Amino acid sequence: MIKGIHHKGFQVTDMEKTLHFYCEVLGFKHAFDLKDSDGYPWIEYVKIAEGSFVEFFYGGTEEEKKQYDHICFEVEGIEALAEKLRDKGISFASELSTGKDSNKQFWIRDPDGNWLEFMELDPDSPQMRS
Repeated sequence: MIKGIHHKGFQVTDMEKTLHFYCEVLGFKHAFDLKDSDGYPWIEYVKIAEGSFVEFFYGGTEEEKKQYDHICFEVEGIEALAEKLRDKGISFASELSTGKDSNKQFWIRDPDGNWLEFMELDPDSPQMRS
């Protein structure tokens, strides 16, 4: 059900410097951005390789900053995976939902409290078009 690592998320203090470093210095491609519900910049995506990204977040509350530091697993059959994890007694930090990028996702924490995102890509999502 888990296909691989899709992206790693970071919260950054200076987006311009971060994008310059990853795109100009390292040579990766700026793929797209996502806005928050008020239309303000929220996430910048940089494409590392086919199906592999780094997410850069502009900031937020202290709890959001902890969540920004996460790893995302790309999956197939997300509903079945969610049910399998529930059957194993895993508590969800965020139930199955559709994100701003049209992808289905849910979140859990590992035993050390690290955030893990599980995401099934929608064929029309910006990740699939990048």
